[in-house]
Amino acid sequence: MNDLYLRACRGQPVERTPLWLMRQAGRSLPEYRELRDRFGFGTLLRTPELAARVTLQPVDRLGVDAAILFCDILVPAEALGLRVEFQPGPVLDRALRTTADVESLRRRAPEEAVPYVFETIRLLRRELDGRVPLIGFAASPFTLAAYLIEGRGSKGFEAWRALVHGEPATAHRLLETLAALTADYLVAQVRAGAQAVQLFDTWAGLLDEAGYREFDLRYVRTIFERLAPERVPRVYFALDAAHVLEDLRDCGADVVGVDWRIGLGEAARRLGGGRVLQGNLDPAVLLAPPPVIERRAAEVLEQAAGLPGHVFNLGHGVLPDTPLEHLLALVEAVGRHSRRGRS
Repeated sequence: MNDLYLRACRGQPVERTPLWLMRQAGRSLPEYRELRDRFGFGTLLRTPELAARVTLQPVDRLGVDAAILFCDILVPAEALGLRVEFQPGPVLDRALRTTADVESLRRRAPEEAVPYVFETIRLLRRELDGRVPLIGFAASPFTLAAYLIEGRGSKGFEAWRALVHGEPATAHRLLETLAALTADYLVAQVRAGAQAVQLFDTWAGLLDEAGYREFDLRYVRTIFERLAPERVPRVYFALDAAHVLEDLRDCGADVVGVDWRIGLGEAARRLGGGRVLQGNLDPAVLLAPPPVIERRAAEVLEQAAGLPGHVFNLGHGVLPDTPLEHLLALVEAVGRHSRRGRS
Protein backbone atom coordinates (compact mmCIF):
# COMPACT_ATOMS: atom_id res chain seq x y z
CA MET A 1 0.00 0.00 0.00
CA ASN A 2 1.11 3.54 -0.76
CA ASP A 3 0.35 5.16 2.60
CA LEU A 4 2.65 8.17 2.17
CA TYR A 5 -0.30 10.55 2.34
CA LEU A 6 -1.66 9.11 5.59
CA ARG A 7 1.77 9.06 7.21
CA ALA A 8 2.49 12.65 6.20
CA CYS A 9 -0.90 13.75 7.59
CA ARG A 10 0.12 12.24 10.92
CA GLY A 11 3.54 13.90 10.86
CA GLN A 12 5.32 10.56 10.44
CA PRO A 13 8.50 10.05 8.36
CA VAL A 14 8.04 9.59 4.61
CA GLU A 15 10.50 8.68 1.84
CA ARG A 16 9.22 11.49 -0.36
CA THR A 17 6.55 14.16 -0.17
CA PRO A 18 3.12 12.80 -1.10
CA LEU A 19 1.11 14.70 -3.70
CA TRP A 20 -2.52 14.96 -4.67
CA LEU A 21 -4.32 17.84 -6.37
CA MET A 22 -7.60 19.52 -5.62
CA ARG A 23 -9.84 18.99 -8.68
CA GLN A 24 -7.41 16.35 -9.95
CA ALA A 25 -10.39 14.53 -11.48
CA GLY A 26 -11.82 16.96 -14.00
CA ARG A 27 -11.62 18.81 -17.25
CA SER A 28 -7.84 18.60 -17.54
CA LEU A 29 -8.15 14.85 -18.23
CA PRO A 30 -9.46 13.82 -21.68
CA GLU A 31 -10.94 10.60 -20.31
CA TYR A 32 -13.03 12.66 -17.88
CA ARG A 33 -14.26 14.98 -20.63
CA GLU A 34 -15.33 11.96 -22.66
CA LEU A 35 -17.42 10.57 -19.80
CA ARG A 36 -18.92 13.96 -18.95
CA ASP A 37 -19.93 14.57 -22.56
CA ARG A 38 -21.58 11.13 -22.73
CA PHE A 39 -23.43 11.15 -19.42
CA GLY A 40 -23.51 14.66 -17.96
CA PHE A 41 -22.11 15.77 -14.60
CA GLY A 42 -25.17 14.92 -12.52
CA THR A 43 -25.37 11.37 -13.85
CA LEU A 44 -21.64 10.88 -13.30
CA LEU A 45 -21.71 11.74 -9.62
CA ARG A 46 -25.02 9.92 -8.89
CA THR A 47 -23.95 6.66 -10.55
CA PRO A 48 -21.46 4.84 -8.27
CA GLU A 49 -19.71 2.93 -11.07
CA LEU A 50 -19.16 6.13 -13.06
CA ALA A 51 -18.18 8.24 -10.04
CA ALA A 52 -15.64 5.57 -9.08
CA ARG A 53 -14.20 5.58 -12.61
CA VAL A 54 -13.75 9.34 -12.51
CA THR A 55 -12.18 9.19 -9.03
CA LEU A 56 -9.65 6.61 -10.24
CA GLN A 57 -8.67 8.42 -13.45
CA PRO A 58 -6.00 10.71 -11.91
CA VAL A 59 -4.62 7.83 -9.85
CA ASP A 60 -4.13 5.80 -13.01
CA ARG A 61 -3.04 8.61 -15.33
CA LEU A 62 -1.04 10.93 -13.04
CA GLY A 63 0.26 8.66 -10.30
CA VAL A 64 -0.95 10.84 -7.41
CA ASP A 65 -0.66 9.56 -3.85
CA ALA A 66 -4.32 9.83 -2.86
CA ALA A 67 -7.72 9.58 -4.50
CA ILE A 68 -10.43 12.06 -3.59
CA LEU A 69 -14.07 11.11 -3.96
CA PHE A 70 -15.70 12.48 -7.11
CA CYS A 71 -18.75 14.34 -5.86
CA ASP A 72 -19.99 17.93 -5.37
CA ILE A 73 -20.09 20.07 -2.24
CA LEU A 74 -23.83 20.75 -2.66
CA VAL A 75 -24.87 17.09 -2.57
CA PRO A 76 -25.64 17.11 1.21
CA ALA A 77 -28.36 19.72 0.54
CA GLU A 78 -30.49 16.86 -0.73
CA ALA A 79 -30.64 15.55 2.86
CA LEU A 80 -32.51 18.80 3.67
CA GLY A 81 -35.17 18.24 1.02
CA LEU A 82 -33.52 20.44 -1.60
CA ARG A 83 -32.82 19.27 -5.12
CA VAL A 84 -29.53 20.04 -6.87
CA GLU A 85 -29.27 20.17 -10.65
CA PHE A 86 -26.21 20.94 -12.77
CA GLN A 87 -26.65 23.46 -15.62
CA PRO A 88 -23.63 22.94 -15.85
CA GLY A 89 -22.88 24.56 -12.48
CA PRO A 90 -24.95 23.54 -9.44
CA VAL A 91 -28.39 25.15 -9.10
CA LEU A 92 -30.85 24.49 -6.27
CA ASP A 93 -34.57 24.09 -6.90
CA ARG A 94 -35.18 26.89 -4.38
CA ALA A 95 -33.08 29.38 -2.46
CA LEU A 96 -33.40 29.87 1.29
CA ARG A 97 -34.11 33.56 1.76
CA THR A 98 -36.21 33.90 4.93
CA THR A 99 -36.30 32.72 8.50
CA ALA A 100 -39.32 30.59 7.58
CA ASP A 101 -37.30 28.93 4.78
CA VAL A 102 -34.55 28.00 7.23
CA GLU A 103 -36.96 26.77 9.91
CA SER A 104 -38.78 24.59 7.39
CA LEU A 105 -35.70 22.43 6.77
CA ARG A 106 -35.89 18.84 7.98
CA ARG A 107 -32.68 16.87 8.19
CA ARG A 108 -32.57 13.27 6.94
CA ALA A 109 -29.78 10.76 7.42
CA PRO A 110 -27.25 11.19 4.58
CA GLU A 111 -27.15 7.42 4.01
CA GLU A 112 -30.88 7.55 3.25
CA ALA A 113 -30.88 10.81 1.24
CA VAL A 114 -27.78 10.29 -0.93
CA PRO A 115 -26.93 6.57 -0.77
CA TYR A 116 -24.94 6.72 -4.01
CA VAL A 117 -22.15 8.65 -2.24
CA PHE A 118 -21.49 5.82 0.19
CA GLU A 119 -21.86 3.09 -2.41
CA THR A 120 -19.22 4.92 -4.47
CA ILE A 121 -16.88 4.95 -1.48
CA ARG A 122 -17.36 1.24 -0.84
CA LEU A 123 -16.79 0.48 -4.50
CA LEU A 124 -13.64 2.61 -4.57
CA ARG A 125 -12.12 0.92 -1.55
CA ARG A 126 -12.52 -2.42 -3.30
CA GLU A 127 -11.11 -1.15 -6.59
CA LEU A 128 -8.22 0.77 -5.05
CA ASP A 129 -7.25 -2.31 -3.05
CA GLY A 130 -4.69 -0.39 -1.02
CA ARG A 131 -2.96 1.36 -3.95
CA VAL A 132 -3.53 4.80 -2.42
CA PRO A 133 -5.79 6.13 0.36
CA LEU A 134 -9.24 7.55 -0.36
CA ILE A 135 -10.17 11.06 0.81
CA GLY A 136 -13.77 12.02 1.55
CA PHE A 137 -14.89 15.62 1.71
CA ALA A 138 -17.59 18.18 2.40
CA ALA A 139 -18.03 21.94 2.40
CA SER A 140 -17.86 23.90 5.63
CA PRO A 141 -21.24 25.06 6.94
CA PHE A 142 -20.46 28.68 6.05
CA THR A 143 -19.53 27.80 2.46
CA LEU A 144 -22.49 25.46 1.99
CA ALA A 145 -24.84 28.08 3.43
CA ALA A 146 -23.60 30.62 0.88
CA TYR A 147 -24.91 28.44 -1.95
CA LEU A 148 -28.16 27.56 -0.19
CA ILE A 149 -29.03 31.22 0.35
CA GLU A 150 -28.11 32.28 -3.18
CA GLY A 151 -29.54 29.17 -4.83
CA ARG A 152 -26.50 28.89 -7.10
CA GLY A 153 -22.89 30.03 -7.39
CA SER A 154 -22.06 33.72 -7.08
CA LYS A 155 -19.03 35.98 -7.18
CA GLY A 156 -19.86 37.79 -3.96
CA PHE A 157 -22.76 35.91 -2.30
CA GLU A 158 -24.41 39.19 -1.36
CA ALA A 159 -27.69 37.59 -0.22
CA TRP A 160 -25.84 35.35 2.26
CA ARG A 161 -23.70 38.21 3.54
CA ALA A 162 -26.79 40.37 3.95
CA LEU A 163 -28.43 37.63 6.04
CA VAL A 164 -25.32 37.20 8.20
CA HIS A 165 -25.24 40.91 9.02
CA GLY A 166 -28.98 41.65 9.05
CA GLU A 167 -30.42 38.49 10.60
CA PRO A 168 -27.59 36.81 12.51
CA ALA A 169 -29.97 34.62 14.53
CA THR A 170 -31.34 33.09 11.33
CA ALA A 171 -27.80 32.66 9.97
CA HIS A 172 -26.78 30.79 13.12
CA ARG A 173 -29.91 28.61 12.92
CA LEU A 174 -28.93 27.57 9.40
CA LEU A 175 -25.28 27.04 10.32
CA GLU A 176 -26.20 24.85 13.29
CA THR A 177 -28.33 22.68 11.01
CA LEU A 178 -25.57 22.44 8.42
CA ALA A 179 -22.89 21.65 11.00
CA ALA A 180 -24.92 18.70 12.31
CA LEU A 181 -25.65 17.50 8.76
CA THR A 182 -22.02 17.85 7.64
CA ALA A 183 -20.72 15.97 10.67
CA ASP A 184 -23.20 13.14 9.99
CA TYR A 185 -22.22 13.13 6.31
CA LEU A 186 -18.47 12.93 6.96
CA VAL A 187 -18.80 10.30 9.70
CA ALA A 188 -20.86 8.22 7.27
CA GLN A 189 -18.16 8.64 4.61
CA VAL A 190 -15.51 7.37 7.03
CA ARG A 191 -17.63 4.41 8.05
CA ALA A 192 -18.16 3.57 4.38
CA GLY A 193 -14.39 3.52 3.87
CA ALA A 194 -12.93 7.04 3.50
CA GLN A 195 -9.48 7.08 5.09
CA ALA A 196 -9.20 10.85 5.53
CA VAL A 197 -11.62 13.77 5.19
CA GLN A 198 -11.17 17.32 3.97
CA LEU A 199 -13.44 20.22 4.81
CA PHE A 200 -13.47 22.81 2.02
CA ASP A 201 -14.12 26.39 3.15
CA THR A 202 -14.02 28.08 -0.23
CA TRP A 203 -15.74 31.28 0.93
CA ALA A 204 -14.06 31.84 4.30
CA GLY A 205 -12.39 34.90 2.74
CA LEU A 206 -15.74 36.71 2.62
CA LEU A 207 -15.54 37.25 6.39
CA ASP A 208 -13.43 39.59 8.48
CA GLU A 209 -11.66 38.23 11.56
CA ALA A 210 -14.53 38.71 13.99
CA GLY A 211 -17.06 37.39 11.49
CA TYR A 212 -14.93 34.34 10.79
CA ARG A 213 -14.77 33.44 14.46
CA GLU A 214 -18.52 33.91 14.94
CA PHE A 215 -19.99 32.45 11.76
CA ASP A 216 -17.40 29.96 10.53
CA LEU A 217 -14.71 28.71 12.92
CA ARG A 218 -17.06 27.62 15.70
CA TYR A 219 -18.95 25.31 13.32
CA VAL A 220 -15.77 23.92 11.77
CA ARG A 221 -14.57 23.02 15.24
CA THR A 222 -17.87 21.28 16.02
CA ILE A 223 -17.53 19.06 12.94
CA PHE A 224 -13.94 18.07 13.67
CA GLU A 225 -14.85 17.28 17.27
CA ARG A 226 -17.52 14.89 16.00
CA LEU A 227 -14.95 13.26 13.72
CA ALA A 228 -12.26 12.81 16.39
CA PRO A 229 -13.41 9.32 17.51
CA GLU A 230 -13.20 8.08 13.90
CA ARG A 231 -9.40 8.40 14.09
CA VAL A 232 -8.77 9.49 10.49
CA PRO A 233 -6.77 12.54 9.38
CA ARG A 234 -8.93 15.68 9.34
CA VAL A 235 -7.91 18.33 6.81
CA TYR A 236 -9.18 21.90 6.65
CA PHE A 237 -8.72 24.14 3.63
CA ALA A 238 -9.91 27.75 3.88
CA LEU A 239 -9.37 29.79 0.71
CA ASP A 240 -8.17 33.40 0.90
CA ALA A 241 -7.96 33.19 4.69
CA ALA A 242 -4.45 34.41 5.49
CA HIS A 243 -5.98 37.13 7.69
CA VAL A 244 -7.34 34.48 10.09
CA LEU A 245 -4.47 31.99 10.12
CA GLU A 246 -3.86 32.38 13.86
CA ASP A 247 -7.47 31.39 14.50
CA LEU A 248 -6.91 28.14 12.62
CA ARG A 249 -4.70 26.92 15.45
CA ASP A 250 -7.91 25.95 17.24
CA CYS A 251 -9.92 24.63 14.28
CA GLY A 252 -9.45 20.98 15.30
CA ALA A 253 -7.85 19.81 12.05
CA ASP A 254 -4.78 17.59 11.88
CA VAL A 255 -3.72 19.17 8.57
CA VAL A 256 -4.23 22.76 7.41
CA GLY A 257 -4.32 23.53 3.71
CA VAL A 258 -2.67 26.78 2.66
CA ASP A 259 -3.43 28.71 -0.50
CA TRP A 260 -0.73 30.34 -2.64
CA ARG A 261 -1.08 33.83 -1.17
CA ILE A 262 1.25 33.09 1.76
CA GLY A 263 4.45 31.07 2.02
CA LEU A 264 4.47 27.79 3.91
CA GLY A 265 7.17 29.02 6.28
CA GLU A 266 5.16 32.08 7.26
CA ALA A 267 2.00 29.99 7.56
CA ALA A 268 3.79 27.53 9.86
CA ARG A 269 5.07 30.38 12.05
CA ARG A 270 1.63 31.92 12.41
CA LEU A 271 -0.11 28.60 13.02
CA GLY A 272 2.36 27.55 15.69
CA GLY A 273 4.62 24.53 15.92
CA GLY A 274 3.72 20.95 15.13
CA ARG A 275 1.12 21.62 12.44
CA VAL A 276 1.11 19.54 9.25
CA LEU A 277 0.56 21.75 6.20
CA GLN A 278 -0.85 21.01 2.77
CA GLY A 279 -0.17 23.07 -0.34
CA ASN A 280 0.48 25.42 -1.86
CA LEU A 281 1.54 25.92 -5.50
CA ASP A 282 -0.40 28.59 -7.38
CA PRO A 283 -2.64 26.67 -9.83
CA ALA A 284 -1.77 29.18 -12.56
CA VAL A 285 1.85 27.98 -12.44
CA LEU A 286 0.63 24.83 -14.19
CA LEU A 287 -0.17 26.94 -17.24
CA ALA A 288 3.53 27.85 -17.53
CA PRO A 289 6.21 25.73 -19.29
CA PRO A 290 7.45 22.60 -17.46
CA PRO A 291 10.81 24.15 -16.44
CA VAL A 292 8.91 26.88 -14.60
CA ILE A 293 6.66 24.28 -12.98
CA GLU A 294 9.69 22.35 -11.75
CA ARG A 295 11.38 25.46 -10.34
CA ARG A 296 8.27 26.65 -8.53
CA ALA A 297 7.53 23.15 -7.16
CA ALA A 298 11.08 22.96 -5.81
CA GLU A 299 10.54 26.32 -4.09
CA VAL A 300 7.43 25.01 -2.33
CA LEU A 301 9.33 21.93 -1.19
CA GLU A 302 12.17 24.10 0.08
CA GLN A 303 9.74 26.17 2.14
CA ALA A 304 8.33 22.95 3.62
CA ALA A 305 11.74 21.56 4.57
CA GLY A 306 11.88 20.91 8.30
CA LEU A 307 8.13 21.05 8.84
CA PRO A 308 6.54 18.10 10.70
CA GLY A 309 4.91 16.60 7.64
CA HIS A 310 3.92 18.18 4.35
CA VAL A 311 1.41 17.16 1.68
CA PHE A 312 2.11 18.76 -1.68
CA ASN A 313 -0.97 20.26 -3.32
CA LEU A 314 -2.07 23.33 -5.17
CA GLY A 315 -3.30 26.45 -3.43
CA HIS A 316 -6.72 25.76 -4.97
CA GLY A 317 -8.10 23.47 -7.68
CA VAL A 318 -6.56 22.50 -11.01
CA LEU A 319 -7.60 25.08 -13.62
CA PRO A 320 -9.74 23.65 -16.45
CA ASP A 321 -7.29 24.49 -19.25
CA THR A 322 -4.24 22.96 -17.54
CA PRO A 323 -2.39 20.75 -20.05
CA LEU A 324 -2.14 17.10 -19.07
CA GLU A 325 1.60 17.06 -19.74
CA HIS A 326 2.04 19.89 -17.21
CA LEU A 327 0.28 17.85 -14.51
CA LEU A 328 2.57 14.93 -15.28
CA ALA A 329 5.59 17.25 -15.12
CA LEU A 330 4.53 18.43 -11.67
CA VAL A 331 4.11 14.91 -10.30
CA GLU A 332 7.53 13.92 -11.65
CA ALA A 333 9.22 17.07 -10.31
CA VAL A 334 7.79 16.73 -6.80
CA GLY A 335 8.77 13.08 -6.62
CA ARG A 336 12.31 13.76 -7.79
CA HIS A 337 13.00 16.86 -5.70
CA SER A 338 11.45 15.54 -2.51
CA ARG A 339 13.47 12.32 -2.72
CA ARG A 340 16.61 14.37 -3.33
CA GLY A 341 15.83 16.43 -0.23
CA ARG A 342 15.77 13.28 1.89
CA SER A 343 18.85 11.64 0.41
